[in-house]
Amino acid sequence: MFKILVVEDDTELQQLFCRVLTRSGYLPFGADNANAALQLMDREYIDLIISDVMMPGMDGFEFVRTLRGSNCHLPVLMITAKGDFADKQLGFMSGVDDYMTKPIDVNEMVLRVGALLRRAKSVSERKQTFGKTTLEYDTMTVYTGSDSMVLPQKEFMLLYKLISFPGKIFTRQQIMDDIWGVDTYTDSHTVDVHINRLRDRFRDNSDFEIVTVRGLGYKAVKKQ
Repeated sequence: MFKILVVEDDTELQQLFCRVLTRSGYLPFGADNANAALQLMDREYIDLIISDVMMPGMDGFEFVRTLRGSNCHLPVLMITAKGDFADKQLGFMSGVDDYMTKPIDVNEMVLRVGALLRRAKSVSERKQTFGKTTLEYDTMTVYTGSDSMVLPQKEFMLLYKLISFPGKIFTRQQIMDDIWGVDTYTDSHTVDVHINRLRDRFRDNSDFEIVTVRGLGYKAVKKQ
């Protein structure tokens, strides 16, 4: 079941979109603003985002730029009350995949969501294999033998980066820049938190372990 994140500060509209998406076979999550959406994405794997433009704090365009700056390429359907060309141009330049103007025809919204998901699925598979462990980037899933685990986005991206270059040491700053973006205000301690979560999840994995290189950073190595 595809998971859709609805970022909309109008509670009634957010609830309407979520109800329509649920009836259409999707699993929606609601967020009142961009910061709440980013926090939710740290906990849940999301397949597609529907975002309003005008929101308190970070607006929709800045939200999408933040996503793209952190190498998040999830499809984004932007919804706005402004329908002029200049605003649409700004949206697409920010990294938006599709655009709808209020008032929204929810049936058309569902059609656009389906089209965006099909387009995203058609992108070439991106995988990394380490021993019997395979990381599938497009679904944020780690397969080990017959077992599978879907990881929160940031955790998966961090593990994927380490596994892609076994034995290579990455500093906390390199990890922050690549995964959270160079403009992030997130404390570098966040990297340590995510590393510890990954270690807890994969402590029984027989293929790899994440090693701390004192004073430098982290690397993934073959488990002895």
